[in-house]
Amino acid sequence: MQQSWQDVDTYLERCLAHQDDNLAQTLALNAECGLPAFDVSPLQGQFLTLMVQISGARRVLEIGTLGGYSTQYLARGLPEDGHVVTLEKEPANAAVARENLQRAGLLERVSIVVGAAAQTLPTLQSQLPFDLTFIDADKQNSLLYLQWAIKLSRTGSVIIMDNVVRGGAIVAAQRDVHAEGIRQALEAVQNMPALSGTVFQTVGEKGWDGFAVLRVEK
Repeated sequence: MQQSWQDVDTYLERCLAHQDDNLAQTLALNAECGLPAFDVSPLQGQFLTLMVQISGARRVLEIGTLGGYSTQYLARGLPEDGHVVTLEKEPANAAVARENLQRAGLLERVSIVVGAAAQTLPTLQSQLPFDLTFIDADKQNSLLYLQWAIKLSRTGSVIIMDNVVRGGAIVAAQRDVHAEGIRQALEAVQNMPALSGTVFQTVGEKGWDGFAVLRVEK
């Protein structure tokens, strides 16, 4: 079955999500530098670009930079005066991301903040609110990141959380800390009047997973 998912993704990517040299070189450099292959797929990246454009976002927050692959998709959706603030715990990953963004000509639209997000998120409170937040970091802290995303948003802001299905692990009787972290965040949403949203499951070259898409209603 997964081979069929991959075949469909290959076809759809050829139709709708052509990768350019910079994106291909980003994945190559990430692999060369030993970064884990946790990047979104090209179709998922195109989804992020479209969400930035559809929402009219000018200020985007990304929690979890890795090598800057998804960062490029977010930055490409911005208008000329738009900006991405992306948070990365590991200095080595941030250095790779900086090189990838520089090569893509997008570094002037992106600020990379290095350090654990739990410590760096509070430093953003003095900035203007973010129009869209993409959460794609360690899953055990998902609820913390979601709470901060709300604090740093405005009414109408969009919050997207990646990897929220995890191959069905979120409903397994025995769950790891990652699935448990996602469950804490999702179950908290029902008691958050500041949020409305949904989750849609995805299959493809990244396996069986899903996105949560939320709107800030406060």
